[in-house]
Amino acid sequence: MATTEKYDDLIIGSGIAGKFAAWTRDTRRRTVIVERGLLGGACPNIACLPSKNMIWSAKVISLARRGAEFGLKTESMSVDMAAVQRRKRAMVRDLRKLHEEHTEASGAELIYGIARFVAPRTVEIDLRDGGSRTIQADRVFLDLGSRAAIPDISGLAESTPMTHVEALELDRVPRHLLVLGGGYVGVELSQAFRRFGSNVTVIEHGPQLAAWEDHDVATALKDLFVDEGIEVRLDAKIRRVEGHSGNRVRVYLNDKRGDCAIDGTDLLVATGREANTEGIGLDKTGVQLDERGYIKTNERLETSAENVWAMGDCAGSPQFTHVGLDDYNIVHANLSGGNRSNRDRLIPFCLFTDPELARVGKNEVEARRDGLEYRMAKLPMAEVLRTRTISEPRGFIKVLLARDSDQILGFTAFGFEASEMMVAMQTAMLGQLPYTILRDAILTHPTMSEGLSQLLATVAAR
Repeated sequence: MATTEKYDDLIIGSGIAGKFAAWTRDTRRRTVIVERGLLGGACPNIACLPSKNMIWSAKVISLARRGAEFGLKTESMSVDMAAVQRRKRAMVRDLRKLHEEHTEASGAELIYGIARFVAPRTVEIDLRDGGSRTIQADRVFLDLGSRAAIPDISGLAESTPMTHVEALELDRVPRHLLVLGGGYVGVELSQAFRRFGSNVTVIEHGPQLAAWEDHDVATALKDLFVDEGIEVRLDAKIRRVEGHSGNRVRVYLNDKRGDCAIDGTDLLVATGREANTEGIGLDKTGVQLDERGYIKTNERLETSAENVWAMGDCAGSPQFTHVGLDDYNIVHANLSGGNRSNRDRLIPFCLFTDPELARVGKNEVEARRDGLEYRMAKLPMAEVLRTRTISEPRGFIKVLLARDSDQILGFTAFGFEASEMMVAMQTAMLGQLPYTILRDAILTHPTMSEGLSQLLATVAAR
């Protein structure tokens, strides 16, 4: 039996929370980080940054096709997916090098392998290069992440569908891409591949794209897709799947039109995610899971086991890199004498379609759900004069305000640079500023942020 090695801190997973826990470690503590896949986790390697890199390539291609509108003469154009991938992979290589340098500089020991708990705060690691090690630590930090879920649909698994991981590595343009799911991944990649040249059909089981959003937002998103030639099938219940993704695949479904079958060449599943908590021996640790398989934590991200913390996706946190970073900040601050909590966080998000969809705080659906009385103001993006200079008038911005005060409850933007506009509103909300501060501010003309004062000037008086 292998000798048990003693460490002060054991970090499992090198996603945003795990890597920062290692990089900012107390140098007096012997620290080890175990990674079974890619250093840095999904975000810099296969998810957030690679996807936004390819989405930007798709935007450039889209702008080039509009070249005549801006006075650009082009004789002919074609998409070189190999070149798209080269640019993305060069970025990923640079990011991996940075991660290696930061990890080495931290002094934390990095082990590549698969860790399984054999006792509380004790793991056996199957090393990537062979052999095994057994490590016991005083404190354990779990940053296990999540993975794409494959629904239990007849024939789906046998069709070997892509998830975002495989789709983002394609060096070809699918002739007809079928996308199951109208959430973040499905929507972003549907538009990107349509712009690369694929025929695209989105199949969503709910009544709208972006199920979490207000109806006007979802409608605007669907209108964008229709204008770009993307077929959208809503309220679609998939019966079964036949064929093999990458060659020929057929999806049988029922929607408002009745029973039908849709043929495609490639199939992308983007219907949700599940935590990476199975098969690693958490039952031997005292760490409890919820009914969905995510780790139960309190508001300080402490698990049910002594001296074990969980951060990021596996802890059931909203599945954004910026939330995983905040999870780390909470744990780090509390271990350094602070008293931080994940309760009542103001979490922003952005859907990186073109144009972007960004929101912070409540939308109308959530306000009504929570019994909040509110005032709402809405402004078409075309009235923000910056959009006229760049020929990007699509979309709108809207704000929710308390009915009986000047408190900002929420902000939604669907339009050019929506994510950047959101930051100013988020800052005002964090500072608990009345909306009148932004309404009366002198904002630079012509910028997108100028639209905030225009929007707030239309708010009805209390």
